[in-house]
Amino acid sequence: MSDLLTVLPLAIIMIAGPQIVSAVFLATSLGWARNSAAYVLGAACSISIMVAATYFIVDGATGSDDGGSTGGEGDTLDIIILVLLLILAVRVYLGRKEAEPPKWMGKLQQANPGFSFKLGFLLLGVFPTDIITSVTVGTKLARDGEPLWEAAGFLFVTLLLLALPALLVVALGARARTSLPKVRDWMNTNSWLVSEFVIAIFVVIELNSLLD
Repeated sequence: MSDLLTVLPLAIIMIAGPQIVSAVFLATSLGWARNSAAYVLGAACSISIMVAATYFIVDGATGSDDGGSTGGEGDTLDIIILVLLLILAVRVYLGRKEAEPPKWMGKLQQANPGFSFKLGFLLLGVFPTDIITSVTVGTKLARDGEPLWEAAGFLFVTLLLLALPALLVVALGARARTSLPKVRDWMNTNSWLVSEFVIAIFVVIELNSLLD
């Protein structure tokens, strides 16, 4: 359970940037309910595949049992996780100046469910920061000998955050459509700071694990 709690904050990194911005666009698009649902479903598929693949690769390579990797294997995986986190921090920092959303996002107002599904699958599955984050989660759970199902909490929080714009439209109606663009602009400008803070906390956790 402690490992589940430590990986949950990484869900924030998963959605920070074009991921949550796209979710806001889709929540204010024509056919927003179907588009948002398809987007979240696509994200669920890609995240599940990436985390599960990493988990089974690491678990098979280390031959870890329920007690997790120990000794040299555990230290090596701790170092790998730290390297991944540092790479992730650099990626987030370098992307901080991309304050303006890509031009293709303007087309999301006329998106359809098929396009929304593909967008969710690609943004959450092959976007560099999300690949590193999913690999980190899978590696950490396998390293500590935790069952794969514990990744469900990380997946649920990530998908809940992606679905939040659509849920706000359901709850607030027209008021949400007015406020969501402001939230989108704030996230687009400041999400990198939130991500860096979460990464820093996770680095400290991994350093403590490595030094114990």
